[in-house]
Amino acid sequence: MSAKDKEPIVDHDLIRELAELLTETGLTEIEFERDDTRIRVARNQAPVAHFPAAPATPSPPLPQPEMRPPVPASEDVAEHPGVVLSPMVGTAYFAAEPGARPFVDVGETVREGQTVLIVEAMKTMNQIPAPRAGTVTRILIEDGQPVEYGEPLMIIE
Repeated sequence: MSAKDKEPIVDHDLIRELAELLTETGLTEIEFERDDTRIRVARNQAPVAHFPAAPATPSPPLPQPEMRPPVPASEDVAEHPGVVLSPMVGTAYFAAEPGARPFVDVGETVREGQTVLIVEAMKTMNQIPAPRAGTVTRILIEDGQPVEYGEPLMIIE
């Protein structure tokens, strides 16, 4: 037997197929055995961060958002002179973080340029300023609601 006969034969196509199978299934490792040939394909995963478990203490209840009356379908609020429109597609939030006090509530007076809510778009929190000074008379959306470009968000009179 020559040295060439002792060299293992590597089936590159089989290795590629097994690697593709790892990707398709989300597995981290796969092993294949046939006759005297055994192939193991594994991929490295990002290390998992381990944090100590927090003690199981009950968290205080979050304040419940106030219920806002629905906007009558017959009224076109987009034409209202004090309407605040969404400048982008995203998710609207009333506060800087969950459980925090809302930027504004119905009946509050705001100044021009004051942040009235946030629209999250592509993981970026975009502050929406009041386009004019006045009183918030209606909030037309719910906290955490997806909004479209140009959608009426609130009315400031």
